[in-house]
Formats: sequence, C-alpha cells, structure tokens
Amino acid sequence: MNDTFMKEKPILPLLTSMALPMVISMLVNSLYNIVDSFFVAQINEQAMAALSLVFPVQNFVNATAIGFGVGINAMIAFHLGAGNKENANASATHGMILSVIHGFLALIISITIMPTFLGAFTKDENVIKLGLEYSRIVFLFAPVIMISLAFEKIFQAVGRMNETMFALLCGCISNIILDPLLIFGIGFFPKLGIKGAALATGIGQIITVIVYLIYYVKKPLPVKLKKSCLPLQRSLDFRLYTIGVPAILNLALPSFLVSFLNGVLSAYSDIYVVVLGIYYKLQTFLYLPASGIVQGMRPIIGYNYGAGEMDRVRKIFRLALLMCGGIMTGGTILCLLFANGFIGMFTTNPETIQAGGLALRIISSGFIVSSISVTASGALEGLGKGVQSLLISLMRYVIIIMPAAFILSRIWGAVGVWNAFWITELISAIASVWIYRKSLKH
Repeated sequence: MNDTFMKEKPILPLLTSMALPMVISMLVNSLYNIVDSFFVAQINEQAMAALSLVFPVQNFVNATAIGFGVGINAMIAFHLGAGNKENANASATHGMILSVIHGFLALIISITIMPTFLGAFTKDENVIKLGLEYSRIVFLFAPVIMISLAFEKIFQAVGRMNETMFALLCGCISNIILDPLLIFGIGFFPKLGIKGAALATGIGQIITVIVYLIYYVKKPLPVKLKKSCLPLQRSLDFRLYTIGVPAILNLALPSFLVSFLNGVLSAYSDIYVVVLGIYYKLQTFLYLPASGIVQGMRPIIGYNYGAGEMDRVRKIFRLALLMCGGIMTGGTILCLLFANGFIGMFTTNPETIQAGGLALRIISSGFIVSSISVTASGALEGLGKGVQSLLISLMRYVIIIMPAAFILSRIWGAVGVWNAFWITELISAIASVWIYRKSLKH
C-alpha cells in the first residue's frame, strides 16, 4: 500500500474504506455487549443490576486504554503525514510501553476499590456479591485490554483497518460463543454464572491480542516497535499524554455520569437504575458504529493536517458528519418504534419494560443532533487538539447534563432525567460547531 494514500485517494472511497471495517467491528462489539447482558439477565435481575453497577469502572478502564490509544494514533498519523518515520516509530514504541504500565495500574486500583464502590450504590448484599465476583475476574485482564487497544490504534494509524476489524471480530465472536457455555455450564464447561461472563470477556481479549501479534509478525507495518526508540523522550511522552489524557477523560466521563445518574435515580426506585443500565447497553449499537466512522476519520484527518492539506481536512469532516447523522437517524426511528421490545430483551418485569420504553423514546429524540458533537470531538482529537475535544465532552457529560438531570428530576422525577439527555445534546451541538470552527482557524 502506498504510504501517501491518505492524502491522494479521493475522500469518499478513502473514508468509506477506512470507516466501514470499523463500523462492522463496532456493530459486532455492540452485539457482544447486548448478548453478554442478555445472558447475564437470564441469571436474575440482581445479576443485571450488578453488571450495571460495575459498568462505570469497567468503562473507565476501557476509556483509559482507548483514550491513550487516541494519542498514539494521532501522533503516528501526524508524523507519517509530515514524512518523519522515526518519530512515528518512537510514538508507537513509547505508546505500547506506557499502555502496559497503565494496564497493571488499572488492575490493582480497580480490584481494590470495587467493594467500596459497589457499597456506595446498593445495600443489597447479593448484588454486591455478584458485582465482586464479576469484577475480580474481568479486571485481571486489564493489561490485556491496554495492549489490545494500543495495537488497535497503531494499526488504524497506518490504515490497516481490515486487520483491526478481523482482530476485533475474533475476540467478540469468541466472547459471544463462550458466554452461554461458561455462564450456564453447557456441555463439559463448568457452570460459573456471572463469573463465566467475566472469564469469557477476558478470553476474548486475549484472542484479539494474539491475532494482532500474528499480523504484526506476518504483515509488517510502516511503523515498528523498536528497541532503539526505548530511551526516555520527555517531549514525545508529554505530547502523547497531552492528546491522550483529554481523550481518556472524554471516554471516562460517561462512567462518572452513569454513577451520578444512578445516585439520582436510586432515590426513586432501583427499577430506574436497571433501566439506565439497559439503555447504555442499547445505545452502544448506535454510538459504537458512529465511533467506527470517527475512528476511520481520525488517522486520515491527522495525516492530512500533518501534510498541510486543509481543504481535505474540511471535506473529510463534513463527510464523516453526514455518515454519523445517517446512523443516528436510523437509530432514532428504531427506538421510537420498538422501545418496549428492546427493553424487554433484558427483563420480564412489566414495570421495568414500561419505564424503560418511555425512557428510550425520550432520550432517542437527541440522537440525531448528537452526531455533531461526536464528529467534532473525534475530529479535534485527530487534529491533536485534545483540550478542545475534552471541552465538548465536558458539556455533554458534566456541565449541562448533571445540573439539568438533578433539577428536572426534582420537578418530574425520573422522567426529568430522561429529558435532560436531549436538552444536553442540543446545547452541546451548538457549542461544538463554534469550538470546531474556531480551532480550525487557529
């Protein structure tokens, strides 16, 4: 593959070829999330509640891996666009070493805090017990997650989207197959309950890393993990964190938001906590494919920015926004038409289905306009403007929605929380346009 294809190939086929494998990967990953929750829900509703409560910490670990990977991705793409392969190699090498360190820190911290964390949101001893059983296994694989996602961002940065797709598919499909076998003890597999779901997740992540290693050895990349790049390079590491930390916060903020909203909703009923957990599983079917488009866009926009091709940067952004908007439009229609049916996939409680259906219909009214914020935030990360991207995410997950949810819940109860979602997306979209345009001028 020509190393300069990202600035020479026509934009529509280029973005499609980069984004489509990631959209497929994200859809399969979404399917895994839903299937995983579906099988856990078959244990009992307490198991589903435990999974919902562990989700914010699990999401934070994934956010750390993906967010720092965004820094690796942006640095590699920029240096390749500028024609500096040695700096691209150094970015990949340092990014991988730091990712491994992050993985072991996440393992220790996550397992240590879980008893206190779970106890802060529920007094149900069985829910806490199930949450600990799940978390103690799933967080043992934190270093594997970090390595997997570092490889993912390195492969994406050089345009190897098909390899990334295949690695993700292998991990997700393995996970989907192992879930029922390990949860329910089918055939010669042990019946492990919620611990089986955690183990299936970890094994799937190991398989993904193995596939990446095979590709790395058999099909060499334009960038290499090199011993000669190991010595400390303060300016490079600082730059990785300058982009990576805001990206981590971008992705971690939903975890903090979920924890905050769980606190608000639990004052009314645990049913609403379950509904929120189900919603966040369902919305991955929309936001992960949109993320696939953003992931396809990010290295292209970074490469062209490094090469000084600003007209292409603007065209890439507009096309990515149109594609994300199309996904969100389809998702909105489905959620409005089949809200109760989607919620019914995870619970048989009529009261939970009714409350969840209403929540999904209200929240989905903000999906289309959210594509503006999602695309602008991803584009800014690709341009290396992590602080501006973080500002957009802060509006979506803290500055607007938290006060809005708290105030509106005092007026309309749980329904007020659901309305806070679309109000936040509308205000954030307007601000995102202004932030992106101002950042591009500079």
